[in-house]
Amino acid sequence: FSMLKKWLTTKNLCLSGIIAALYAVLTLALPAISYGEWQCRISEAMTLLPIVLPQSIPGLVVGCLVSNLLSPVGAADIVFGTLATLVAAIGTYALRKNRLLAALCPVVSNGLIVGAMLSVVYGLPFALTALQVAVGEAVAVYVLGFALLAVYWFNPMLWLAYALLCRDIELACDEQVIRTMDESAVKTYS
Repeated sequence: FSMLKKWLTTKNLCLSGIIAALYAVLTLALPAISYGEWQCRISEAMTLLPIVLPQSIPGLVVGCLVSNLLSPVGAADIVFGTLATLVAAIGTYALRKNRLLAALCPVVSNGLIVGAMLSVVYGLPFALTALQVAVGEAVAVYVLGFALLAVYWFNPMLWLAYALLCRDIELACDEQVIRTMDESAVKTYS
């Protein structure tokens, strides 16, 4: 219960909502490449976010669900497409220490789950459909997803905030230590 309470903070719910909205907008804005047996959902680049933001998992799932509500495939895409994103997001988080391996989770889960669903819906051979979905997913994840992570990782504002945080922690520790010392010990400590 404490884990759930930790995730259900206002900040995390807002973050999930923003991620869900971005996922849905990116998918719905480009329907020609977001649905069908050949697909490369630009929004799937965000499936690498659980590597650095585990709070993104619910947002990815909800964004996919919302996107699939308008899918030409219908209920099958709502159920199985959303399931594929859930499996991918959890797998990505679980394998986050090895980013290349973590990035395989969305490729494999979408290739197999969405590939099987599209194979049944369109009456296409499973192997071909799974490969087509996996290739589009690999482009979204390995090209766009890693670019997204690079922007996140190398964002100079994040590094500045981190440096200021470290400085503030050091100053707070020094202040706490100095409060417990007499005047002569403070001069020595300085």
